[in-house]
Amino acid sequence: MDPAQILRKYQVIAVIGCSRDVTKDAHTVPAYLKSKGYRVVPINPSGEDILGEKSYKTLAEIPYGLKDKIEVVDIFRPSSELLGIIQSIIKEKRNLPALKVIWTQLGIQDDAVKSIAEQNGFIFVQNRCMMRDYKAKISFST
Repeated sequence: MDPAQILRKYQVIAVIGCSRDVTKDAHTVPAYLKSKGYRVVPINPSGEDILGEKSYKTLAEIPYGLKDKIEVVDIFRPSSELLGIIQSIIKEKRNLPALKVIWTQLGIQDDAVKSIAEQNGFIFVQNRCMMRDYKAKISFST
């Protein structure tokens, strides 16, 4: 499934590393996606509200009723943290029945982690920006 198909099909996105800092991509990208109608679930260790949404410290803390609707996990954390993040997603997999896609933003890439994610049934998109892909592939075509 290519990025445009993912962006058209899935609407509920948990954002690991979502930021309150308006100067960071980890804020502007989820804000843009929210403005386009996506449901954004911020994940940030501070646990403070971000983008007018309740933020959760970890994926595991998201309550059932919301957790079971998450279709995409978008990651804004360094590549060196990907393995631990993927391991936590795999551990939570049974509580995330709608989750199909793991996406890492520009500059975040690890082919070994991609292989692990795919072996566990996830579509894995790495080193791409959801906002840029939306602007290039969705906005342009509508």
